[in-house]
Amino acid sequence: MSEVKISAEPRTEFGKGGARRTRRAGKVPAVLYGHGEKPKHIALPSREFAAAIRKGGANQLFAIDITDGTQVLALPKAIQRDPIKDTFEHVDLLLVRRGEKVTVDVPVQLTGDAAKDTLIVHDHDTLSVTADATKVPDHLEASIEGLEAGSQVTAGDVQLPAGVELAVDPELSVAAVTAAPTAEQLEATLPEVEEATEEAEAEVGEVTEGSEGADAAPTAEGGENTEARTEA
Repeated sequence: MSEVKISAEPRTEFGKGGARRTRRAGKVPAVLYGHGEKPKHIALPSREFAAAIRKGGANQLFAIDITDGTQVLALPKAIQRDPIKDTFEHVDLLLVRRGEKVTVDVPVQLTGDAAKDTLIVHDHDTLSVTADATKVPDHLEASIEGLEAGSQVTAGDVQLPAGVELAVDPELSVAAVTAAPTAEQLEATLPEVEEATEEAEAEVGEVTEGSEGADAAPTAEGGENTEARTEA
């Protein structure tokens, strides 16, 4: 993966208020850490950062040029997004050096088509691997071509680029191939699903009725107590 050059500026405002002001200015609050150095708070341009992540993925390598004259290489370690606005809220960046080995989680893509009338169950969408910090793959691939029901794809079956090593047990399940349910099986389970739904709705109704009764009782007692005190 090629590195992306990006500018940044030191951040002097902290806390929720400072982060909001940074985001309103079109920047992403971030912190640089690693190699035993004191964490450094910076602000990254939102559009450039978002474009790089869209193209290179969550393990995109950044060559960061900070306005105070500092130049560093860093990998995203944790990215916080706003699920509604789909914007970046905060980024933790890990300082790295050329030739340094890092352990990261990389997405796994399944290629090919399994046998007819089967379903694929994904057990792990990412795998932890160790690679050169400047050569982290944006994804890994494993083939499911022609696999029959009952087959399994493990971490050891995933194709690894040169210089990349697994950081997990090779027997870890990535995906399993199961038989797709027949129309008869789906029809047979439909009454059970409807019955379970009706039971759940009935339980909700009972809880609601009980709650209404519980709310009424304290009001009545409170009224009696109030009258007693008034009379006294």
